[in-house]
Amino acid sequence: MFEKIISFSIANKMIVAIGVVALIVWGVYSLEQLPIDAVPDITNNQVQVVTVTPALAPQEVERLITMPVELTMASIPGIAEMRSISRFGLSVVTIVFDDDVDVYWARAQVDQRLIEIQRDIPQGAGTPTLAPVTTGLGEIYQYTLRTKPGFEGKYSLTELRTIQDWIVRRRLLGTQGIADISSFGGFLKQLEIALDPVKMRSAGVSVDEVMTAVDRNNANSGGAYIERRSDVQYIRTDGVVRSPQDVANIVIKTSDTQTPLRIRDVATVGEGHAIRYGAMTRGSSSETVGGIVLMLKGANSSQVISTVKATIEEIQKTLPVGIVIEPFLDRTKLVTKAITTVSKNLIEGALIVIFVLVLLLGNMRAGFIVASVIPLSMLFAVSMMRVFGVSGNLMSLGALDFGLIVDGAVIIVERVLHALHARARSTSGDQSQHIVLRSAVGIRRSAAFGELIIMIVYIPILSLVGIEGKMFKPMAQTVIFAVGGAFILSTTYVPMMSALLLKQGIKTWTFADTIMGLILRAYIPARRFAMRNMRLALGATLAFFVLAVVVFMQMGGEFLPQLDEGDFAIEMRLMTGQNLSASIASAQQAASILKAQFPEVVRVIGKIGTSEIPLDPMPMESGDLIVVLHDKQQWTSARTREELAAKMQDALAVIPGVSFSFQQPIQMRFNELMTGARQDVVVKVFGEDMDSLESIAHEIGAIASRVEGAEDVYVEPVNGLPQVTIKVDREACARMGVDVQDINATVRAAFAGVAVGQIYEAERRFDIVVRLDSAYRHGTDDVSSLLVPSHSGEQIPILQVASVEMVVGPNQIQREDAHRRITVGFNVRGRDVESIVQDLESKIASTMKFPSGYYATYGGQFENLAAAKQRLGIAVPVAMALILFLLYFTFANISHTLLIFSAVPLSAIGGVAALYIRGMPFSISAGVGFIALFGVAVLN
Repeated sequence: MFEKIISFSIANKMIVAIGVVALIVWGVYSLEQLPIDAVPDITNNQVQVVTVTPALAPQEVERLITMPVELTMASIPGIAEMRSISRFGLSVVTIVFDDDVDVYWARAQVDQRLIEIQRDIPQGAGTPTLAPVTTGLGEIYQYTLRTKPGFEGKYSLTELRTIQDWIVRRRLLGTQGIADISSFGGFLKQLEIALDPVKMRSAGVSVDEVMTAVDRNNANSGGAYIERRSDVQYIRTDGVVRSPQDVANIVIKTSDTQTPLRIRDVATVGEGHAIRYGAMTRGSSSETVGGIVLMLKGANSSQVISTVKATIEEIQKTLPVGIVIEPFLDRTKLVTKAITTVSKNLIEGALIVIFVLVLLLGNMRAGFIVASVIPLSMLFAVSMMRVFGVSGNLMSLGALDFGLIVDGAVIIVERVLHALHARARSTSGDQSQHIVLRSAVGIRRSAAFGELIIMIVYIPILSLVGIEGKMFKPMAQTVIFAVGGAFILSTTYVPMMSALLLKQGIKTWTFADTIMGLILRAYIPARRFAMRNMRLALGATLAFFVLAVVVFMQMGGEFLPQLDEGDFAIEMRLMTGQNLSASIASAQQAASILKAQFPEVVRVIGKIGTSEIPLDPMPMESGDLIVVLHDKQQWTSARTREELAAKMQDALAVIPGVSFSFQQPIQMRFNELMTGARQDVVVKVFGEDMDSLESIAHEIGAIASRVEGAEDVYVEPVNGLPQVTIKVDREACARMGVDVQDINATVRAAFAGVAVGQIYEAERRFDIVVRLDSAYRHGTDDVSSLLVPSHSGEQIPILQVASVEMVVGPNQIQREDAHRRITVGFNVRGRDVESIVQDLESKIASTMKFPSGYYATYGGQFENLAAAKQRLGIAVPVAMALILFLLYFTFANISHTLLIFSAVPLSAIGGVAALYIRGMPFSISAGVGFIALFGVAVLN
């Protein structure tokens, strides 16, 4: 077969040339269309159900919303894991599906069951909705709206939020590849009916009566049409409110003297805002408003970011004077950095390989033929990547080895040069093409063997699943595509070019012979010594192998080396129960310290609490400080990311009552979306009683803080949330004729607020909300002064039918696979993940005894590492078995096969030594590298 293909290629040079040109065109086009990102998207296949319910405490959220959602969703096939978090006013249930489940099918199944859930959730408690179709890498672009110098104070936070929601967000939502835009910070504008309880008490009006009056007096309707001669006239009523004055003039009821009681008599109607659970800060002095662009799952991030930037430039032209959209987290920075690194490494590697090829082949033409295989193989690989949906990133493109790619071409061209030299003095005329044909056909089988070995050792990597599969399968596919392209080119293009450019009598540089002579002078004596001292050579080899095994067993492990994203994401935590103002003040103080003491800092943006789309549900006492840094070349305070983080940690320690944990933006989101926690390593404690869970978690946290390398130890706070509890007295309710539903509705409307309609400003619409005036929403006395309606129509003070108490309740409740859990997390610095967890596990086992029904598991990077090592434990032996089979198939001799195969395990000696010298633990990427090393060992 090889002989026919090579013969055809040499005889039909034009056809092969046309094929190469077509490959170049196809490759260049594919390169322009190839999705480019920094790293593969390894987020698991998940669907989130979000329920916003401002009136419920965590225990009610768990009981009334979270548990019904979990129970209803449990019957969907293909679920791998289900976890949830119940917090004051919010429920988020994350349903993780198997990787082979189509995410849109999964969303359809979840969406169908949301209809069933509505029957189980009490009316008014909240409506479960699906979160946008995005991933951990979906937050591709984050920005703030700021005012230019000279316009400070001109726009309020309410106006900025309105501009964000109705101008910026609306325009961005039409961008292809965008799942949604999550607004953050500012005040969500509402038309507020601020009730005065004193006036309501004197007028004998209840909250329910005010709500009913607004609902009955804010609507349009129609009356079909009437016919007049040959035409018709359509009828409609226009009864919607158009201004605060219209709302203020709505009549609640009429007194016995026929005097109308209007809303303005018991309330103040004006601009207000929704109760907020989050804020955004910019620097050390001001709050701001911003947005998070969420990319659609599977979209091309490079194209989406480019389109977003172009759209923002157009939006900027339409914004009011003095307002600027300023990005603070742009994925382009990381993508550019990653692709620049890959491009630099690929170009430098290609130049080195080309230089060595030209130098050692001893002929410029021969070197050009072999070197040209590199870009052509790359174009073929890029084209196949686009066909199979593989994105270009650090893993897929960074794994290419040009030495492996040109191996077949080098063998063929070198054989051709040798044959042409041998026939240089032939007098029978120019036989160059015949010599090229014979030489290429004669050596092609050996060259094909080498290329086939490289492709085979990567095949087991394609069987990896889960996170490691998403990370390393693109790398294996890219290498197989590139080597496959080189295989095709070596069979067609290389023989054709050799016949075209290499002729009898071709000369080579004597310098190449000199270099090879020097190599042989070192190699031959070493070989002779080994042959004469076989026992010594074998003993030394065995000793080094045993030493490598010992070193490897003590090396420790981590899932993946961390990618340097260039910025910090600092998780800030205050004591449980702190209000939003305290969190804002702490964020601004931290920003002031970082900006003043570290010239590396460009700006600090604080994201506190929860955004409009609560994919990242944080309480008000927590926040993320996004610290945008200058390029590392401009750093003066530290040389490494770890050193800078440690110095910043020390500088922030002066802020009392606040803890800080240093991570990176993408790293943090990956950890959270994959395991439900942000830290590198998480100890999950399962049980039922929250107090017992908290006690166990604090004990584990104390042990973890004493483990070397465990930094930023964090014990999830589950209790300590101050709650004003209104305990209903059912006997009193029966005597007074009061329903519990009326008590609940009154409290909810008075403090959380209830939307009773909408008011329109052109295309914009805002809720009309009824709640107590802010002056009457400060303490338990304001709750005690509420009036609730009775069956007879009288207004009964709430204290006559209930008691009002201040208690401390749960802060949040997390669940996983229908069991309550609490987490203890920490980040890893200066040590590998595996050894830290082993150390922690042994200390917990020796010092703690869990109560019956309580147990702990280890998650985060350690969980991923354990799963990946288990799968690599299958992939590596399979790769070795395939190599052994191919060797025996080639040589048909068991002795020769085992002799060559012995190089496979022995080749690991150099890999282990390289990791040890660099002080690096074993990682999954290193394990994949060992598989590739096995193939190279066989070729050598």
